[in-house]
Amino acid sequence: MLLKIHPDNPPTRLIKQVIDCLKSGGVIIYPTDTIYGIGCDINQPRAIERVCQIKDIDIKKANLSFICKDLSHLSDYTKSINTPLYRLLKRHLPGPFTFILEASKAAPKILASKKATVGIRVPDNVICRHILDELTNPIISTSLPGEMVEDYTNPEIIYQQFGKKVDIVIDAGIGGMTPSTVVDCTGEAYFVIRQGLGVFES
Repeated sequence: MLLKIHPDNPPTRLIKQVIDCLKSGGVIIYPTDTIYGIGCDINQPRAIERVCQIKDIDIKKANLSFICKDLSHLSDYTKSINTPLYRLLKRHLPGPFTFILEASKAAPKILASKKATVGIRVPDNVICRHILDELTNPIISTSLPGEMVEDYTNPEIIYQQFGKKVDIVIDAGIGGMTPSTVVDCTGEAYFVIRQGLGVFES
């Protein structure tokens, strides 16, 4: 289904339709403040498996992000965050960043890996935040399969390519081509491992 949602004033009934889809184990393609992403409810293991199948990646090695509405979920899925790091996160989020943090035991077991890390995102996007507000827990997310191409900015073309593989493609207008900036915060020094849209200041 291609679901058109106004990017600045999303109707409640359409957000509810997306929530019902996610809670029933559905997979969606949705807008963020960077590029369109593919995601599902963090509490739906089979949906996470579907995301990895669509992306054609090994679920145990997948670099999936936890898309959160704010920093309140940090203590749920990451190890204790010291005050300087929390302030750094708060200074950059919401925004076009993915912060790599040490995972806690509460992170979904289906994503367990030797690295034991999670990528945390808090996008500055109206539709995305409305979805997260209603869902009340994070979305597991990743970028669309293959190399980032201009076609992936157009939700109608995205629907043509992936409409049969996902349950909903949200059409919020043309999206971006530049992904989030990824910052590794698992060591004593924090460093950018992928330069994207966000400008990181330590």
